Amino acid sequence: MNTTKYASDSRGKANYGWLKTRYSFSFAEYYDASRVRFGVLRVLNDDEVAGGEGFGMHPHDNMEIITIPLEGKLQHKDSMGNTSVIESGEIQVMSAGTGIMHSEFNPDPEIHVKLLQIWVFPDVKNHTPRYQQAKIDTEALKNRLHTIVSPETGNGTVWIHQNAFFSLGEAEFNQTWRYVLNDKNNGIYIFVIEGSAKIDEMQLHRRDAAGITDTSSVEIDVEGGTRLLLMEIPM
Repeated sequence: MNTTKYASDSRGKANYGWLKTRYSFSFAEYYDASRVRFGVLRVLNDDEVAGGEGFGMHPHDNMEIITIPLEGKLQHKDSMGNTSVIESGEIQVMSAGTGIMHSEFNPDPEIHVKLLQIWVFPDVKNHTPRYQQAKIDTEALKNRLHTIVSPETGNGTVWIHQNAFFSLGEAEFNQTWRYVLNDKNNGIYIFVIEGSAKIDEMQLHRRDAAGITDTSSVEIDVEGGTRLLLMEIPM
C-alpha cells in the first residue's frame, strides 16, 4: 500500500472577499505541478461563500460535478431548467457532458454557506447533461462509512458517469473503519472534514487528506467527533 499525506495548510488558497476557498488541486490562479489531480479526481474545493453572494452563470462540459454543502444553503439554476436550493444534509450531482450553464448563489444575506465542490472526469466524453439532488441518510452515516455516490442507479445513492464510489462517515466514539475497494485497480482519496483519523502510522487532522494506491482495502482509526469523506477513484 502506497500512502501520501496532503496537509491542510499545503493546499492552495484564495480570498476574493465574497469567496474564501482552499484548493486541494491546481485551480484558477493556484498551480502546483505535483497537485494537478488524483486519478480522475480533478477538483476538491473547500469553499465559503458570503451571504447574498455567489457564482454567476458560467459554463462547464465533460465533467461530473458533485456538491456537498457542509453549512447553510446554496441556490442552483442551470440551462437544463433546474432551479433548486441545496443545503447541508443533501448532495447534488451535475453531469456537464456536452455542455451546460449554471449559477450557484447563497440566498441567505446573513449566513455564510460552506461547501465541498468536487470534479471527476467522466468515463467517456459528451454524455447528455443531467442533474440530480438527494438527501443524505444521516442515520446511515453514524459510526460507519456509507456510500453516497456510485456509478449505479437505483440503489439509494446519487450516481455519476464513472467507476467511482464516495462514502461519508461520522464517528460518535473512537473506532476503526475498514473499507474494501469495489475495484482493486482504483485508488482512495480520504479527506477529513472534521476531527482526526489515522492510517497505519499516518495521522490526519481536520482538512488533511491522504492518497492511497496499490491496495484492496484500508483500515482507518477515527476519533469520536470525526467526519470523513472517502473517495474511491479510478487511477
